[in-house]
Amino acid sequence: QVQLVESGGGLVQPGESLRLSCAASTRSLTYYTMGWFRQAPGQEREFVAARSTRGGPAAYAESVEGRFTMSIDNAKKSVFLQMNALKSEDTAVYFCAAKPAGSTDWSTWGQGTQVTVSS
Repeated sequence: QVQLVESGGGLVQPGESLRLSCAASTRSLTYYTMGWFRQAPGQEREFVAARSTRGGPAAYAESVEGRFTMSIDNAKKSVFLQMNALKSEDTAVYFCAAKPAGSTDWSTWGQGTQVTVSS
């Protein structure tokens, strides 16, 4: 099993940047796929980004493509989401998630961190 804890959320103005972090409590991230999701009030949880811990390009939702960058540091057992050119519609609770490589099920979720973009 793995436990995930997000941090780095906060209040920023439109156009500014923010970096989210996800710390994993596990022996190794090897063989996992890691992801970021978000949920705004009254909305369904939506996919933001994902990538394998064993390398390769990340996949992004069209709404964040070109603005967000996901990275993974296997040695530090940490996952990051660099968010640039933030918009008000990016306001949501952001969740880190994990699933076994090759699986379609996101089996582990963090508690979430609030990101608010407002002037």
